[in-house]
Amino acid sequence: MKRNSSAARPEEIAAAAQCIRAGLLVAFPTETVYGLGANALDPDAVARIYEAKKRPAASPLIVHVASIEQAKGLVSSWPEAAERLAQDFWPGPLTLVLPKTSAIPDIVTAGLPTVGVRMPDHPVAQALIREAGVPIAAPSANPFTRLSPTRPDHLDPELREAVAMVLEGGRARVGIESTVLSLTGARPVLLRPGAISQADLEARIGPVEEAGRPAGAHPAPGMHPRHYAPRTRLLVVRGGELPKAGRGAYLWRAQPGEAARTVRMPEGPGAYAATLYDILHRLDREGFDWIAVEEPPRGPEWSGVRDRLRRAAGGG
Repeated sequence: MKRNSSAARPEEIAAAAQCIRAGLLVAFPTETVYGLGANALDPDAVARIYEAKKRPAASPLIVHVASIEQAKGLVSSWPEAAERLAQDFWPGPLTLVLPKTSAIPDIVTAGLPTVGVRMPDHPVAQALIREAGVPIAAPSANPFTRLSPTRPDHLDPELREAVAMVLEGGRARVGIESTVLSLTGARPVLLRPGAISQADLEARIGPVEEAGRPAGAHPAPGMHPRHYAPRTRLLVVRGGELPKAGRGAYLWRAQPGEAARTVRMPEGPGAYAATLYDILHRLDREGFDWIAVEEPPRGPEWSGVRDRLRRAAGGG
């Protein structure tokens, strides 16, 4: 495995694109988290993603594109709402779920007739997709249900061995995974909250419903009850009510007490999300018995952060 020691250069992107075309895996940066990418049109290459992550077949992948036109070539329907949202939020942390064409293998979509597509807002990701000449299927570059990486040094050592290259691009700016919106029914459905809030979406296209718990194959990634979790037990607490036993760390507000580590988090939701996984990765390496996170405020701008913390704590 080749690992780049600095921000990806054009020749490195060209080499990574060649790996993608050859059916190999490449870890690469996006504005949300680092992704584990393969040629979305090659079912054997996509199978390597599932194997490397130990990801269940019922969890679909997001397909990353370099343009709206490329996205339109992968779906059988492109409604007015998709055009409006793509024009307003792409490139950016928004995934649109739409009916797929036969060009997308069933393994990408967990056998569902729909596919999630998005255009990442990172120059390395965009250059890789353009150079490869194919859409890239890419979940987060982490073992299934574990913390997503927002920096190259967060990548799991075993997963590194499964990739042909790691393209570096600094710390992910957004820090949590994309908002996922389904446009396949009579009304848009929010499948996963993120940095683009439900209120942001409704301001563009009208009412958006929230998804219920899926019964079969999940219509979007990140819908398992436990997800985005550090190895250390994570608790979401209120009012600084920390566990009495064990050695732990406490995130959000500095409070008097016996916590071994207190970390004051940023006040705003964007800055909070951008630093959350980075801090959790660091604390996860320090051998704590628990990590307690003060419950963030309620409100649409905090929905993505609240979702990640709830699932990291196993709360569904």
